Amino acid sequence: MLELRQTEWCPASHRVREHLTELGVDYLARQVPVEMDARAALRDATGDDVIPALVLADGSALVGEEAIDAYLNRQVAEPPGAEEHRLKAIKARRRYLEKECECLQPATH
Repeated sequence: MLELRQTEWCPASHRVREHLTELGVDYLARQVPVEMDARAALRDATGDDVIPALVLADGSALVGEEAIDAYLNRQVAEPPGAEEHRLKAIKARRRYLEKECECLQPATH
């Protein structure tokens, strides 16, 4: 089982989660502390304190979004429906941003 060491607030972690989902790859998400000095488990698992990091079934680790994406693009064939998933994610993100923009606008009377 793949383990994704990540945080919810990290944009790169979000993009990697989205890529894994598009490819239909099952993984276990492990949350990483914000504080660098509290990342001993991450360092033990990956040899680094950078997120996102993907720990493979053989115990080796890929650190950083670029390394993870390159691995996924080499090792995992894109399944049918991946493009539809991407388009749905884009629409959902657009709706979210439109709603946020509405909330940030001053009220007019």
